[in-house]
Amino acid sequence: MTPPAHSENSTQVSVIGLGLMGQALAGAFLKSGVTTTVWNRSADKATALVADGAVLAPSAADAIAAAPLVVVCLTDYEVFHAVLDPLGDALRGKTVVNLTSGHSDGARTTAAWAADRGAAYLDGAIMAIPPVIGTEHATLLYAGPQEVFDAHEATLAALGKATHLGADHGLASLYDVALLGIMWGVLNSFLHGTALLETAGVKAETFAPLANNWIGAVTNFVSAYAGQIDEGTYPAHDATIDTHWATMVHLIHESEATGASAELPRFVKELTDRAIAAGRGGDSYAAMIEQFRKPTA
Repeated sequence: MTPPAHSENSTQVSVIGLGLMGQALAGAFLKSGVTTTVWNRSADKATALVADGAVLAPSAADAIAAAPLVVVCLTDYEVFHAVLDPLGDALRGKTVVNLTSGHSDGARTTAAWAADRGAAYLDGAIMAIPPVIGTEHATLLYAGPQEVFDAHEATLAALGKATHLGADHGLASLYDVALLGIMWGVLNSFLHGTALLETAGVKAETFAPLANNWIGAVTNFVSAYAGQIDEGTYPAHDATIDTHWATMVHLIHESEATGASAELPRFVKELTDRAIAAGRGGDSYAAMIEQFRKPTA
């Protein structure tokens, strides 16, 4: 059973963990007028925050006692538990928002751990770098009971756009890695394209505007294919997988001919070969989802 969420949290928060991201989180709370208590194993990391008005707690237990809302941002779940497990019932009646990077199993296990200690719990993921925390460019994802998120949304909004994903505590971690995968896919493709164009003397700065325009255009495919994936039907309104395959062959040829790495396009073609072998050559590229649903051999 989820403990009741406190709503009297609009002006008090404690931040545990003051790495670069933790410092940014605490700083954003301070700028928004929230009374902020901080704790870190190395107290010197709190110096600038204290100068800006934060209260340095002498211990993690003192930090937890100082506010109804406790935001934790540590290295990983192992460190999270190393810090908080010894504190017994100190979390009873509190709300813990865990912004520590981890995985969905760890999030669900930690949610059960928090409930056993009488604490409400949200698991979160930060889709931003420290310098943009507290601005419109920062998005933070939260998963857990709706009522817990609603009780603290106004306070959490100080960090950036607060998006609630659902009651399953594992959703924040799953969204996190899914979005990061998109980032790496885009960046790796840009880097591969840049390497190709460098063989013709084209600078990355020259390629970048066209790359950005094309990345923007690809978002239209994402929107169109999402519906097909959910419905399980893949009409080829734009191009078939067979057509995509033929162009992949050209990309591999150019990579090999220019001396650039062909590893990435070869991998993409290998996945496409499997889709065609499974009879999906005449479908839209959205049918490639079936290759990603299969566990790694």
